[in-house]
Amino acid sequence: QVQLVESGGGLVQAGGSLRLSCVASGFTFSSRGMGWFRQAPGKEREFVAGITWTGSSTVYLDSVKGRFTISRDNAKNTVYLQMNSLKPEDTAVYYCSRFRGVSGSLYSANSYDYWGQGTQVTVSS
Repeated sequence: QVQLVESGGGLVQAGGSLRLSCVASGFTFSSRGMGWFRQAPGKEREFVAGITWTGSSTVYLDSVKGRFTISRDNAKNTVYLQMNSLKPEDTAVYYCSRFRGVSGSLYSANSYDYWGQGTQVTVSS
């Protein structure tokens, strides 16, 4: 079955960096777009970044542009989220997700069908 397992979260000071990883299994990873979402306490889950199946195109939430980078290694069935210049408002549980594979927007949660268990990112001020 489809599994997505995130790692790399933790506690970091403002201005610091973290790299999240998501290892996928149970499907042909190289044929699917992937995304990262986050959810802070008391808030809706929001899109953070998305990448096409080839990795040739990426999209980002405006507030993370220039600070976060999504990438993938299809040989390792892994998608990454490099997060630099972290801010306290980036504190959330971060989830990776699989794009459904049909037409849809990388920005929309409705376009994704499987989710990992999440990894906590906490940025202290």
